[in-house]
Amino acid sequence: MSQATAVKGPSFVEDVELQGHIIDSLLLPKVLDEILTRGGSFTLKEMHIGQRQEDPSYVRIEVRADSTHLLEEILDAVLDHGAVPVVAKDCDYQIADLDAAFPENFYSTTNYRTQVRLGGEWVEVEDQEMDCGILLDLESKSARCLPMMHVKKGNPIVVGRQGLRVFPAETTARQHLFEFMGSSVSSEKPKGVTVREIAAAMKRTREAGEKILAVLGPAVVHTGSVAHICELIRRGYLQVLFAGNALATHDIEQALFGTSLGVYLERGLPAEEGHEHHLRAINTIRRLGGIKSAVDKGVLRSGIMFECTKHHIPFVLAGSIRDDGPLPEVITDVLVAQDAMRELIRGVGFCLMMATMLHSIATGNLLPAWVKVACVDINPATVTKLADRGSHQTVGVVTDAEPFLRALVEELA
Repeated sequence: MSQATAVKGPSFVEDVELQGHIIDSLLLPKVLDEILTRGGSFTLKEMHIGQRQEDPSYVRIEVRADSTHLLEEILDAVLDHGAVPVVAKDCDYQIADLDAAFPENFYSTTNYRTQVRLGGEWVEVEDQEMDCGILLDLESKSARCLPMMHVKKGNPIVVGRQGLRVFPAETTARQHLFEFMGSSVSSEKPKGVTVREIAAAMKRTREAGEKILAVLGPAVVHTGSVAHICELIRRGYLQVLFAGNALATHDIEQALFGTSLGVYLERGLPAEEGHEHHLRAINTIRRLGGIKSAVDKGVLRSGIMFECTKHHIPFVLAGSIRDDGPLPEVITDVLVAQDAMRELIRGVGFCLMMATMLHSIATGNLLPAWVKVACVDINPATVTKLADRGSHQTVGVVTDAEPFLRALVEELA
């Protein structure tokens, strides 16, 4: 843990430093507020303010508290805002004594870029993900985020917050409108501007050689948006798909029967015995041996799952307790589904979430903070929950899926 020095009797003090774009992002006020509201006090010992928008700033703060415990509590709180002790020490670790459980006092990760100090050097933590621990490789001097269920007895796991550096997204310069919009959500935002900036972000992602991930719910099918998603795939603006049994089932139902939930999408009228169509679609795919087999045999000839198969777009269909069937490709073990999603998240630079609260939140929990997210939903609570869970890089658009996707495709065209 960080060393506290007693001064003037009962007071304990330590210097911390904060650097980057800490003024316009309000990181400095956040740090000072954390110190005061937790019962500490501070002195600004050194400060350099950037003169231009792209210039970083620097501040050195003396933090004082009435006890070692209170000082440690304050230092823990300001660490997540990027403030680290001036006198750096190597991180502490303990050996895991059980499988699938961290040692007591383990460090719980955020989705922000993180470094640990090993052998006097700062080392980047790989596979950044919130709500994990940090596994050390002492021989290679490396570190990576590790989900709790993957802990093995004997693993060296970081404990406490000594020797840790966290880099909130606000410490880097903001260059695009997308980054200024933040995680705010409103049905009254100018959607034309938002769509243009989301399209621009997708173009930048593709130009950078990074992947675009789509997280889709069944309402994409119900609202008549399948053609737009297929167009994104054909234009090269979708490289990974996360969904559930429902999205794939209703997409295939539309391809086979022209209905979604038994309703003809072109006419808006229910089909006779249409309530059976989704189950018959699942049964057809199961009898053929899976989605790819149905495509190869010419039975499945259109739709999102068809385009994913034809364009070799990897997908994860994560199951739930309410699934019918399910389709053969659906992963019914949620922990296995999580790991499959983690594998495909590597290399993702942009994520488009649409019309699915549970899958959006699940994906948000897995994404590092530097992956920009656009969440489109008719329900503003979906985006609010994403922000509450820590996915602060999310831009929310409250609208129906079809008009948004139509405008997005036109903008990308």
